[in-house]
Amino acid sequence: MNSSLLLLLVGLPLLASALSVLITSRTLDRVLLLAVPSFVGLSGLGLLVLHQRIPVIAHDVGGYIPGLAIPFVSDSFTALMLVLTSLTALVSCIFLINTGEDQYRFVPALVMMMLTGVYGALLTGDLFNFFVFIEVMVLPAYALIAVTGTWRRLGVGRMFVMVNLLTSTILLIGVGFVYGATGTVNLAVLAQLGTPTGQGALALGIVLFAMLVKAGGAPFHGWLARSYPNTSAGMMALFSGLHSKVALYAIYRVCTTVYGEPPAWANLIVVIAVLSIILGALSGFGQNRVRNVLAFQMTASVGHTLVGVALLTVASLAAGAFYMVHSMITMAGLLLVMGAVEQTYGTGSFKKLSGLASREKWASVLMVLGLFSLIGLPPTSGMWAKIGLIRAATGVGDAAGWWIVTAIVVGALISMLALQRTWRNTFWGPPMQSYRPDSAETGRAPTEPVPDGLRIPARLLVPGTIMIAVSVAIFVWPEPLLEVTARVAEGLLDHTDYIEAVTTP
Repeated sequence: MNSSLLLLLVGLPLLASALSVLITSRTLDRVLLLAVPSFVGLSGLGLLVLHQRIPVIAHDVGGYIPGLAIPFVSDSFTALMLVLTSLTALVSCIFLINTGEDQYRFVPALVMMMLTGVYGALLTGDLFNFFVFIEVMVLPAYALIAVTGTWRRLGVGRMFVMVNLLTSTILLIGVGFVYGATGTVNLAVLAQLGTPTGQGALALGIVLFAMLVKAGGAPFHGWLARSYPNTSAGMMALFSGLHSKVALYAIYRVCTTVYGEPPAWANLIVVIAVLSIILGALSGFGQNRVRNVLAFQMTASVGHTLVGVALLTVASLAAGAFYMVHSMITMAGLLLVMGAVEQTYGTGSFKKLSGLASREKWASVLMVLGLFSLIGLPPTSGMWAKIGLIRAATGVGDAAGWWIVTAIVVGALISMLALQRTWRNTFWGPPMQSYRPDSAETGRAPTEPVPDGLRIPARLLVPGTIMIAVSVAIFVWPEPLLEVTARVAEGLLDHTDYIEAVTTP
């Protein structure tokens, strides 16, 4: 494969965004919204197959000297993330089309601009350009929050902007310090330099801190849990699969690049992981909307994923990558199913929903499977994901590993109780007597009696069905994903092929 084709994975969504602005056509917008993530996702699958033979491919943009040029790099981890982010984007865009949110002016262009930043951040091998692509990803999100969601969206959007601008500033400062301390921001060259000390270690710590805040890890998770649920369900599914996961990808990439074994401050990551798991699970009890509960479950998933870099072993990194796959698929599926409920019944509030299990049998099945997956129960991907993390933690054989195991088990029990409350207050109970139709349009319109024939349209459940089906399929047939995540972990800890691909002319 010609490595220069990697640029196409960033150039195509950027071109599509421009076309969407220049040519006003609803049909073109919808074609682009579906075609762009489909193309990149299929390309990611092709790269996964390629990396079985060639572990790493790289291209120096503009043909400049290796080590100085902007490198675009793909390995198994990059390819896996390209597939996952594209799948999440595709099903979210299908949902946006089904609900009509794609008709808002500039929404298709903004979504594709955001995808440009996501794909660029995954492919770049340079910390400064990672910062640039992060900004390309985040800037369209400011507008997307303002365009869709509840009437609280403007205030929430302001908080989202302030937090992300602040963390972006911290990230840029950290990248500048890295360059000042080491003379490079190229990840392959940083890997060659070995474990950083002194100023270099402090600079990389600033970068990791900024990424932790952007990922929504505790105790810096409040902004995410407040902002995401107040946009639309389709946008929340899109953000959950892209924004926080790109930040976690960066944490994995930076930690494994510069540290071959757990650093002296690894226990701090363990504490953050444990806090995120427990606080994310507990906070669900204080919420009265389903998507707010799920937002805090996202914080718990950040904690589970951080276990990989907290222990920094092949087993933990493989389990962490597997958990990231599970989390992206499950969370998107649950949010899109709940979005279908909100679109039909006008609300996601516990106080206004009741007895959906008797009315919406298919949505109820999807919701049960999704909640099982969050807890870690069969027949879903969540079971293998949590078993993998527990095995990796017990394999370390020290106190940190057992703290992590305790947090995972206790967090699962707390999540089960919190999610049981969610189920009881929405899908169980007496039949609904009134509802407010078309939540996106009516605002404070009065409620109406529930018609006997009111049901969620099948087209609204298609995106959620796809994601929950993938979760079940991973449970039934986990071997291909286990093989990929094992390859991901080995590539993250062994930098030989990565360094050679990036630094060799």
